[in-house]
Amino acid sequence: MISDHTNLVEQHRPQAEAISDKIAQYLAAGGRIDELKSPPRNPLPPPRSEKIDPETVLRRRPKPISAADRKALRKMADSL
Repeated sequence: MISDHTNLVEQHRPQAEAISDKIAQYLAAGGRIDELKSPPRNPLPPPRSEKIDPETVLRRRPKPISAADRKALRKMADSL
């Protein structure tokens, strides 16, 4: 085991040896360990729908007011 935290490694060594001993006893008693395929880490998202809702297309953001229109509106507001 390669680690910069040698004190931490040495602290956990008795627990690791105890686990190794229990595995050895299990295998000596006729037990077996199966290595199974691991599940995917990030499941793929569901495929996107090909359907386009016609209502969605109609709800687009309106175009912003041009600078000239903004100036005209300010002049109208100031005149009130």
